[in-house]
Amino acid sequence: MSELVEAQADGPVTVLTINRPEKLNALNQAVLLALGARILELSGQSPDSRPRCVILIGAGERAFVAGADIAELAEIDPTGAKQLSELGHRLGRAMEEAPFPVIAAVNGFALGGGLELALACDFIYASDKAKFALPEVSLGLIPGFGGTQRLPRRVSAGLARELVYSGKTIDAATAKAAGLVNEVFPAAELLQRCKETAALIATRAPLAVAAAKRVLRRGADVDLEAASELEATTFASLFASADAKEGTRAFLEKRQAQFGGR
Repeated sequence: MSELVEAQADGPVTVLTINRPEKLNALNQAVLLALGARILELSGQSPDSRPRCVILIGAGERAFVAGADIAELAEIDPTGAKQLSELGHRLGRAMEEAPFPVIAAVNGFALGGGLELALACDFIYASDKAKFALPEVSLGLIPGFGGTQRLPRRVSAGLARELVYSGKTIDAATAKAAGLVNEVFPAAELLQRCKETAALIATRAPLAVAAAKRVLRRGADVDLEAASELEATTFASLFASADAKEGTRAFLEKRQAQFGGR
């Protein structure tokens, strides 16, 4: 039996594939736990062995993740719903706190929990066949894995409200125009384009990339003065790293830097 989340390493880049294509990769508790375990496993590796960038994609050609598993939702009570929501939020935090960027490769439907999962990634590349929606209100619910909070941090507050209140679906071009998606590619090119960007990120100093991710995320939730102090402190701390010494020395010597993540 195939794993629910498959990991394939290609040098410093790891592709995580949500492998439930017969259910359009719908998120049930087992998938959430499996993906969370994968992220924590990769995050816990030593700096010289962990991936420098991760790509998240759904198996098959139709869906990234078509949402939460409705059959599972239909069977739970408020206590179970709270536990499921907390599980989704823990996964989102694990992805945001991972010491490497996570790129969402949205290759089809990203609905409900699927869009929420993509929003927990650092940025989104999409296939020209991708569709995005938070349709929970059509089920008598609201997003439960962070959608009401992360979406208005990516797009305008007005558009976020429109999408949450209406449950309407938007295509990849509309998502890009709104700033939800960074780039849109033909479906056949999506994964390769993600790998190209991931490979470029992988050439950069991993401590610096991790620090930049941390400062960007934490700085967005505090005032500018506090965010600026966080940036200055983090900037200064990197001068103690071997990577900073290597990077500046390589620049002066006009050669490619060899970063070790230390």
